[in-house]
Amino acid sequence: MVSRSAPTPTSAPAPVMRPGAARAWLLTEALVLGTASMVHAGFLVPGYAHAAARTAEAVIATVLVLAAVETWLRPHDARRAALFGQGFALLGTLVGLGTIVAGIGPHTVPDVVFHALLLSLLVMGLTWAVRCRQV
Repeated sequence: MVSRSAPTPTSAPAPVMRPGAARAWLLTEALVLGTASMVHAGFLVPGYAHAAARTAEAVIATVLVLAAVETWLRPHDARRAALFGQGFALLGTLVGLGTIVAGIGPHTVPDVVFHALLLSLLVMGLTWAVRCRQV
C-alpha cells in the first residue's frame, strides 16, 4: 500500500517593493496630510483652524516626504523607508485620533472622517510594505 500525502500548495513569492511605487504612495499620503495641515492653518477652509493639528500634520507630511526622498536616493532601501515613514505617520495619526476622542484636538465630523480615511490609507500602505520583499 502506497501512502500519498496531500500536496502542499506552493506559495508565490512576495511581490517586490518597487521604489517608484513606494515613492508615489508616500507622496500621496504626504499630500493628504499637507492638505489637512493647510486646512488646519485656515488657508483652504475657514473655520477649521487648529494650530496643534496643523503642526502635527505638517511634521508627519515632512517625514513622509523624507521617506519618499530616501526611496529615490537609496532605491534598495525603499521598503525600509516605506515602513518607517508610514509607521511614523500611523502612530501620529493614532495620537491625533486619541486627542479627538479625549476632546483635546479638533473634534468636528470632518476631522473624524478625515482621520478614519487617513488611517485606512496608512494601514493599506503599511500592509503593502510589510508584505513586499526588498528589491
